[in-house]
Amino acid sequence: MKKFISFLIILVFASIILHVTARNNVKIATIGISPPNFGIKQEPQELVEQVISFWSRELEQVLPDKPDLILLPEACDRPGGLSTEEQFRYFKVRKNQVLDYFQKVAKENSCNIAFGMKHQMGDGSWRNSCIILDREGEIVDIYNKNFPTIGEMKAGIKAGAKAQLIHLDFGTVVCAICFDLNFDELRQRYAEQKPDIILFPSMYHGGLVQANWAYSCRAYFVGSMGSDKLLSEIRNPMGKVMATSTNYFHFVVSTINLDYCLAHLDNNWAKLEAMKKKYGENVIIYDPGEIGAVLITSESEKVSASEMVKEFKITLLDEYLNNSREYRHKPGVME
Repeated sequence: MKKFISFLIILVFASIILHVTARNNVKIATIGISPPNFGIKQEPQELVEQVISFWSRELEQVLPDKPDLILLPEACDRPGGLSTEEQFRYFKVRKNQVLDYFQKVAKENSCNIAFGMKHQMGDGSWRNSCIILDREGEIVDIYNKNFPTIGEMKAGIKAGAKAQLIHLDFGTVVCAICFDLNFDELRQRYAEQKPDIILFPSMYHGGLVQANWAYSCRAYFVGSMGSDKLLSEIRNPMGKVMATSTNYFHFVVSTINLDYCLAHLDNNWAKLEAMKKKYGENVIIYDPGEIGAVLITSESEKVSASEMVKEFKITLLDEYLNNSREYRHKPGVME
């Protein structure tokens, strides 16, 4: 009996190890729309209730897919059409009512939810924030927009100073809110931290800048736009769109695999071919074309992408670039 129990314990630990090192699929939902102008003048509490009803309807479109993470837009918990003065009057009544609702949804559906809102700090100051909830509905972290617009700051929104990795049960995320996307110092800070996913709740799209952030940070990029006239997209670490909302549907749900590596093609052609020959459908080598690098993703339940890369001595992209930097400084190489 003792041997049987010991065997079961070994199996449990083995399954935990395999889960850590094998394929890491994460189902992501992004909803690209914000509460509308509800029309005639209403009391703030009535607006709060309409905002909650709005999100109840919208979330019902993605919850049947059982996502691991749902991303909602910037300032998603206020109705449209309010003046600055009316907004702050609304916020003082809203307090935590919408937050409480999202926490309830996260816990009942066992999913992480990230959403943008303006909230008041303990000292009375205001921030434009992205709040990240875990599967129990608890607040994991709050990212405060590092680069509000001048208009926001004149209206009393203070700029955030922190920009750090946020740890969820499936991996790490970082946040950028709308105007943040224009600032390379924030992107470079994240590139050093190497997140798995960049979350981008926004009111504007950013165009080609989205792809640049994804590729330079070697991370998936998930955008949620505050307008159904803008596409909410999920990009892979090469910056390529892998799932998007459309003119018909302002939401999208897609599964991404966080078990990946990026490698340069130089000196790796034969190694990549040998790896594909051995692992077949258990490894995906994605070439976006034109940049000389590929995305290696493990579909194996037993062998991770990093283990495959190590086995075939494949030089990863950042290692290759750093080697080039170092070689450039060798005596006689640079003038």
